[in-house]
Amino acid sequence: MADFSATELVKALRKQVTVLEDDLRARVDGADVDTRQPGVEQRWRAEYTAALHAQRTAASWQVWRDERVTQAAVAWVLLTVFARYCEDHALVSKAWIGGPDADARQQALDARRAYFTEFPEHTDREWLETIVAHFAKMEATRGLVDSYSPMHQVAPSGDAARSLLEFWWEKDTSGEPLWSFADVDTRFLGDVYQDLSEFAKKTYALLQTPEFVEEFILDQTLEPALKERPLDGFTVIDPTCGSGHFLLGAFHRLLERWENEAPALGRRVLVQKALASVFGVDINPFAVAIARFRLMVAALDASGDKSIEKLIDIELNLAAGDSLLWGARQQALADDLWSTGSEQMAYATENADALKSILQREHDVVVGNPPYITVKDTALNATYRQLYSTCHRQYALTVPFMELFFDLAKSDSDGKPGWVGQITSNSFMKREFGSKLIEGFLSTRDLKRVIDTSGAYIPGHGTPTVILVGRNRTPVGETVRAVLGVRGEPGRPEDPAKGIVWSAIVEHVDESGFDNGWISVAELDRSTLRTHPWSLSGGGAVELLRDVESSSVARLEGMIREIGFAVITGEDEAFGVPLGMASRRMGIECVMPLVGGEGVRDHCVEASGAAIWPYTAELLPQELPGALKVLWPNRRVLEVRRRFGTPVEEIDDLAWWEIRELYRSKVRVARSIAFGEIASHNHFVLDRGGRVFDRTAPVIKLREDASEDDHLRLLGLLNSSVACFWLKQNCQNKAGGGIGRGDSDEHWEQRYQFNGTKVQNFPLPSSYPLEQTRRLDTLAQELATLVPTAVAAIRVPTTEALAHARTESDRIRALMIARQEELDWECYRLYGLIDEDLAYAGELPGIALGERAFEIALARAVESGERTAWFERHRSTPITETPSYLPADYRDLVQRRLDVIASNPHIRLLEKPEHKRRWATEPWDKRVTEALRDWLLDRVENRDLWFEGDHPTPRSIAQLADRLDRDEDFRQVLRLWAGNNEVSTSAALAKLLDEEGVPYLAALRYKPSGLIKREAWEHTWDLQRREDAGEKLDGPIPVPPKYKPADFLKASYWSRRGKLDVPKERFISYPNANRDTDPTMLLGWAGWDHAEQALALAGLVDERIATDGWDQASPEKLTPMLAGLAELLPWVRQWHGEIDPEYGESVADTIEEVLRSHCAELGLTIEDLAVWRPLPATRGRRTNER
Repeated sequence: MADFSATELVKALRKQVTVLEDDLRARVDGADVDTRQPGVEQRWRAEYTAALHAQRTAASWQVWRDERVTQAAVAWVLLTVFARYCEDHALVSKAWIGGPDADARQQALDARRAYFTEFPEHTDREWLETIVAHFAKMEATRGLVDSYSPMHQVAPSGDAARSLLEFWWEKDTSGEPLWSFADVDTRFLGDVYQDLSEFAKKTYALLQTPEFVEEFILDQTLEPALKERPLDGFTVIDPTCGSGHFLLGAFHRLLERWENEAPALGRRVLVQKALASVFGVDINPFAVAIARFRLMVAALDASGDKSIEKLIDIELNLAAGDSLLWGARQQALADDLWSTGSEQMAYATENADALKSILQREHDVVVGNPPYITVKDTALNATYRQLYSTCHRQYALTVPFMELFFDLAKSDSDGKPGWVGQITSNSFMKREFGSKLIEGFLSTRDLKRVIDTSGAYIPGHGTPTVILVGRNRTPVGETVRAVLGVRGEPGRPEDPAKGIVWSAIVEHVDESGFDNGWISVAELDRSTLRTHPWSLSGGGAVELLRDVESSSVARLEGMIREIGFAVITGEDEAFGVPLGMASRRMGIECVMPLVGGEGVRDHCVEASGAAIWPYTAELLPQELPGALKVLWPNRRVLEVRRRFGTPVEEIDDLAWWEIRELYRSKVRVARSIAFGEIASHNHFVLDRGGRVFDRTAPVIKLREDASEDDHLRLLGLLNSSVACFWLKQNCQNKAGGGIGRGDSDEHWEQRYQFNGTKVQNFPLPSSYPLEQTRRLDTLAQELATLVPTAVAAIRVPTTEALAHARTESDRIRALMIARQEELDWECYRLYGLIDEDLAYAGELPGIALGERAFEIALARAVESGERTAWFERHRSTPITETPSYLPADYRDLVQRRLDVIASNPHIRLLEKPEHKRRWATEPWDKRVTEALRDWLLDRVENRDLWFEGDHPTPRSIAQLADRLDRDEDFRQVLRLWAGNNEVSTSAALAKLLDEEGVPYLAALRYKPSGLIKREAWEHTWDLQRREDAGEKLDGPIPVPPKYKPADFLKASYWSRRGKLDVPKERFISYPNANRDTDPTMLLGWAGWDHAEQALALAGLVDERIATDGWDQASPEKLTPMLAGLAELLPWVRQWHGEIDPEYGESVADTIEEVLRSHCAELGLTIEDLAVWRPLPATRGRRTNER
């Protein structure tokens, strides 16, 4: 691997995992019975049923099966990785696959050839199994392939095994092996662990801990623990061990201790003593396999042995299993929850005895990096909730693991309580689910270090983190050492271990009072850590927060009636509908404009879509036939939505087609203050009715008799920079910032979760900035009439109309920027942070971005060497002096503000980009393009274009262009959109519609992974139809798996359909079904119902046979079209099965007869249609040696 990085190898191996997954899935329950491995499906289904009954899962069979298929595929790939590593490092005498050079590779090929000479009936699967047999014979490697390895759950076919071997046989241009491990150690396996399977990475939140973080945590825990207790019998555990970074670090430290304490003992004895102290568990079997292999190689190297085939005494205390279940202290409760008979239910990959011996004991040190995700499996979520009292609301796994870490540490019974150290998500510090953990659990434990690492660059950690160090005893002392964040890392350091913030933490964690502008080190009063939320901000933030609080006379909660969500559908993609013509196209009788949090910005509100609204004007539920047809395919998904833990199907007064949570009191009264819950800055807006806000945009409701001025008074305070500061100190910083977190390298880019519980505690001063707020609100209303979509909604959009709207929009926006400045500076005075009135008394001029006082101060800092992307990201120009074209008295005021920023530390902190409104908008030209596009697409959806009389008729681009070219308005707007007055209507239309259609047939929409999920959905629909027909089913209908972008053949299909595959596209595409004489794309209208879609497709089949001569000689062209008819038939039968009195039969009967007739003519069966797939695109590939 000398010329290849670990990343390149992992990328190549991922492809092998994907190939194996497809093969193993077929071996479990594939359509071809002959390819299945005997007995596997029956054994897996029995285990699945046991897991369901034991509440270890609530996943569908397909999801549960696929998780285990992935584990087995990874296990087989890892077997070859381990074998290749052993071959390249001469740890074994045998050669199975290759070696570090061409000669060693030939030896492996010769050995394989000799094997098949002896066993000609065997395949390469059996050849791989000889590796398993050899590893099983050796003490050092037995644990890699024991009966608990997922590889024993299902074996690959011979062809798949050969394909895996061929991967390793590939050669570079010089004829040497392409992949070689001769010059690398096992650390590359950390990348393998993290990235080998995307499915596993998301399921288990795989994330390796950087070595420098692991070393720091061991410094804070292992070292002090060893100083106070004997080495003999000492134990350290990582219950979330992953690929073993903490375990390896602990092993090397313990070995060094043993070498110093008992140098007379032999190397092997010392190594085994060190290994005996190291324990690890992980829920992911292949993570444990990698950790086991890495520890084995480290032990081999430390003992001086060169071969794993010698009988060496290496015993590793590792096991694969769910630490939260097997380590739970309420074991009696656990037995009740997830046992079958008297024994706890263990998966085939779990060694129950080993798990109990490791987790049902106390350890001297507990370290780790637990997963940060929430638990998607409802059964497992409920089980954890019962086992760990700290689990609260929508908890993340950080919560139960925090409790488990302390529970695994030794108690204070002998005066030497265990040490606990972990790096974990800081979400519990401010989000509501963390209140029980902080106030009911951590307040009773002896925290020693609380270290804010959210500003440090930690590779791969997209979630803001904190390091906690503590001991498993009641609190000792009145203070806790805290490292508080002031500024985040200014860029990506070349060596993350030497980043500015991280280095400051490591070097100064023991220096109370240290402050270098990046971190502050302080002794926090323990009482401040006993209440939720926690704030770990340094640089004067604590003092400013205290002064804002002390100046208030009331809290927001005392001025309002209620705050929180108005509407929670429980499944947004099922209820969501695009704005415009979509509801008419989809046949939905009633929709309501739906505003999300991103639609609440800069005093304006904009609905991004609509929601199916099955309610009367009085908000009573009403069954709407058209809406029910749209929702029916997702009925099972909607039935299992949970309202406060109870499935919708078990709630008597809630129908499956209703919105999960409709808070009528927040919808009835028109006037609301809404806000974006997830945003980088505070955005509150006054809404006057006519729309609803979803779960990302909570609403504040005042008393029913509250006036508009009452709302505006509060609105101004909530939109101020003071409010922005206060909210960020009390609300959770969300993931999604770079410095290891995506692209948010600076504080002003980081998003926060401004939830209702925190917002209602906002402190209010005695006076309000009413006049400033009223003027801002008026300007915002004017601005809303000038956006391109509003212009296009009331007239044909022309160049002149759009240019006038842009000029006016720029003028009003400049006034709003200036007015917001007045609001901010007035609020500083209202909160007692300044005494002087620094508001402008004259006719306020508009100002551009870059001209505000704080931006001038920032530009001066940039001139002195500070780095920021503020000006570039907001398309503004940094200036160091107030522009001369502004009024003189306004320039004087700006200078006075600059003086205050320089002299007043509170104002200096507030007048930073992270607290000042960004006014970030989409570029005008982009908004114009989108508005023109929507206007044009609405015109193309004209029903008259898609029917000949009453018959639904597909049209090619050429045919559409011929009709639309007669519409002068359409032609002019099309050219304006295209930016070319000379472009032909056909060419522009082809570009406009290129990604607007979604194919009529599943096999043309999905990749193989998507087709597998589609099969599960069709099974669910079949059961729903049987249930609707009155049949009593044997068990509950399974919840089908949701789709992912990777399941679709094109990104545009995913963007139209989403994870529930709801058809929200405007048009249906018919690939390769166009006339031989017309190569332009063929489309249908997505507004056709199922019967019309079937009639249109049947008409296409007849037309191609009659006009283009497609007949028995070209069945490959007609087969997918007939497959499309077969897919539509169940829906036509379901919704259009009634007899048409004019024809004496139903449309469904007609389509069925057409389908049967054409299939007979072509010699096809319905089964042939079901398995039809498009031919894969041909591409060249490298020739491998066989």
